[in-house]
Amino acid sequence: CDYQRFQRTMFNLKCPLVVITLCLSSLFSCSTHKKKSQCELSSYAVALLDSTLKYYSTARIGLFHENYPSKDDDMVTYLAGEDTIRKNRVAYLWPTSGMFSAVNALLRVSDDNRFKQMLDSMIIPGLECYWDSLRLPVCYQSYIAEAGYSDRFYDDNLWIGIDFLESYKLTQKSNYLSSAEKIWKFIESGRDSVLNDGIYWCEQKKLSKNTCSNAPAAVFALKLYEATNEKKYLEAGKELYHWTKSCLQDSADYLYFDNISLDGKINETKFQYNSGQMLQAASLLYKQTGEKEYLTDAHNLAKACNDYFFEDFQTEENHNFRALKNGNIWFVAIMLRGFEELYQIDKNPVYLNNFKETLVYMWKHNPNTNGLFGNDVFVHDIDKQKESKWLLTQAALIEMYARLSVFE
Repeated sequence: CDYQRFQRTMFNLKCPLVVITLCLSSLFSCSTHKKKSQCELSSYAVALLDSTLKYYSTARIGLFHENYPSKDDDMVTYLAGEDTIRKNRVAYLWPTSGMFSAVNALLRVSDDNRFKQMLDSMIIPGLECYWDSLRLPVCYQSYIAEAGYSDRFYDDNLWIGIDFLESYKLTQKSNYLSSAEKIWKFIESGRDSVLNDGIYWCEQKKLSKNTCSNAPAAVFALKLYEATNEKKYLEAGKELYHWTKSCLQDSADYLYFDNISLDGKINETKFQYNSGQMLQAASLLYKQTGEKEYLTDAHNLAKACNDYFFEDFQTEENHNFRALKNGNIWFVAIMLRGFEELYQIDKNPVYLNNFKETLVYMWKHNPNTNGLFGNDVFVHDIDKQKESKWLLTQAALIEMYARLSVFE
């Protein structure tokens, strides 16, 4: 990691990182033609970015703490093995990559050069610390490379690959597209004929094929097709979409199960991001092919997500809306991407309004004095947040506030 390069180039300003982050709120001064609600949401995104950089940044630029406050005995429970205590005191790849998504979302709604500089001078150099160039095909591993080999997850790399394509779309820098294409080669290596197709979850533990590694693979392939116009990506997107639908969709309600093990046993847990990525894939396929079956799939799945992952809520002022249920907030951010993709087709704001009302309520009722948010808590239990705040939760909320700020 070349941190000196960051220090030389960071915004071309001679001031420390904390000062820079505290100045970011000035980027979103609202023009008169934007509605007040849009201005509020964009300002929330920047304010939360300020707080996240302030409380999670480490002495090494581009690397972050996993939680705030950081503790010596912090455990990581989301890997493919036993619980892990971090030895090097920085976050794992997954929450770190969430910051990539957050900055992309801010760049998308502001087109400000400072966010472009953040990508090149902070986000990408930080991710390079997780790059494994020794095992082929090359990709990102779950922990920083200097600590030795760690597991390599297909879904971790998919989220980063999708973000590289977003950065390419926003900047037209060819190195971002090249990085995405390298990741696709790794994704292809995790696909085989076991269970008649599909991509594994973890390279080192090929025990299951998960919706979280196949639905975003379909999205990634379809976005690669958008970027390159190469038919092989469209075909891969279709194949992975249909395999996931045939193997992991619950025919009773259109939602998606979590995974299928190699013996055919299905884990029937339903997470927001799994169905959300299939919603996005269906919407992309409709855009790219014009085939109405995909639009039908998208509408069925959107309604199912709204029925299952939202609930009726009444505020203290007797205002009623469909609020997000408690659950992993990053999973919800990924689900939002699917609803946003569908909105680009049908322009129906109802579902996005449910997201917006939930997130506005969260902001106005957040009890944390540091401006951070608790994990897995939306409206019902927001005053019962635990002390520890996860980096990925903050990154996901930055992304959602930014994405929603452009919709009336």
